[in-house]
Amino acid sequence: MSDNRNKITKYRKPVNLNIGVLIFITIFVYVIICVAAYFRTEHIVGYSVQEGSLTSNSIYKGIALRAEKIVDSTDAGYVNYFTREGERVAVGNLVYTIDETGRLSEYINTSESGENSLSDADLSELKSEITSFTSRFDRRSFSDVYSFRYNVEGTVLKLANYNILENVNALNETSNTALINYRYAADTGIVTYFVDGYEELTLHDMTAELFDQKEYDKKYLVNNELLAVGDPAYKLSTDEEWSIVIQVDSEETAHELVEEEYVEVKFLKNQYKSWGAVESFTNEAGDVFVQLTFTNSMVTFCSDRFIDIELLLEDEKGLKIPNSAIVEKEFFIVPKEYVTKGGNSGKNGVLLEVYDEEGNASTKFVETTIYDETETEYYLDNRVLSAGNYLIKPESTEKHAVSKTGSLKGVYNINKGYADFKQITILNDNEKYSIVKSNTVYGLNVYDHIVLDATMVNDNDFIYE
Repeated sequence: MSDNRNKITKYRKPVNLNIGVLIFITIFVYVIICVAAYFRTEHIVGYSVQEGSLTSNSIYKGIALRAEKIVDSTDAGYVNYFTREGERVAVGNLVYTIDETGRLSEYINTSESGENSLSDADLSELKSEITSFTSRFDRRSFSDVYSFRYNVEGTVLKLANYNILENVNALNETSNTALINYRYAADTGIVTYFVDGYEELTLHDMTAELFDQKEYDKKYLVNNELLAVGDPAYKLSTDEEWSIVIQVDSEETAHELVEEEYVEVKFLKNQYKSWGAVESFTNEAGDVFVQLTFTNSMVTFCSDRFIDIELLLEDEKGLKIPNSAIVEKEFFIVPKEYVTKGGNSGKNGVLLEVYDEEGNASTKFVETTIYDETETEYYLDNRVLSAGNYLIKPESTEKHAVSKTGSLKGVYNINKGYADFKQITILNDNEKYSIVKSNTVYGLNVYDHIVLDATMVNDNDFIYE
């Protein structure tokens, strides 16, 4: 018997493809392809249009210019002031005394002068000055502390000096000559006790270096200081009209301000607001300056040379959109009388002159979208018309050759799932955003969705965000 009967051959099971497995594999491969395509494709990003405005940098540090007159001492000796800084004096008012021998200082420091107590009114004046300073103090401007110190010292000494003024005559009577000289105001004005070299400056003297406060040297004139003949004794601001000069970034900015003629200004020191007349100047170095002239509030800032201000410019309000969404597109411009409504939908369109194979002329209604208009013309889509086409005026035989073109700025609206061009009117802009007019006939409305990057789409592209 043959041994073949003892050989066992393994049975190979036939492949049995289940239809469910095939469907699963197909779907799995499709998903893998879609995911790979998703990550390899640049995606259209939408932007929701919101209302807003553009805020520009309108805060400046300015230099105050006033009609200032330095009054020099005609005597040598120790000075004692009897007018507080910031007070107005008339001709003949006592401003200070000059003590030639120093006896007045000795008299003040001895019991002969009696007790120099301050009245309730005097204390109220001091409290008011201290409260005003603490409410506006900024740690970043610590130098203001020194100005405050000199102001308080001047106030206290002035009040104390008035208490002993009646005894000054007694000192003069003890000597054959007048050792203490009275000095009176020769002009009317606001008294200040500092000099800084900026007194004669005008707009046309301005340079960028003058705004460097590190190089600024302010000399305070204080009580009981020894003065020589010809030294500054005090200063008078003789005119209520004064100005602040600021440095701006360009002549374009200066021109825009000059066109306003008057600009509202907020003084950051006390939040006071005032209107200033505008004038500009560009020096030989190309630095651009703007002068704002006021007719009030000079006394409030008479002791300040550098003043921080904010220009309260009217910001245009509208729809705020990124500049990346803006695109410029060409259109055909046709007279309004050649646009009519027709077709089954009653949409806007034109009567286009067409010819058959035999050269016979006829008219065909062609739908076209209106993107903007003037008083006499419409901007029409250039995809359905061509240069040289003839349009027929409705109910007439008059013809118009399509040739005139114009461009419009706009964005792509994607509310309906495709890129739909919408014209915009830009009211204001900066490097990143533009403010456009809202609720226009052919434009945007708040909450519309637009393409963030207009370079990524074309007209009527379907959008998959």
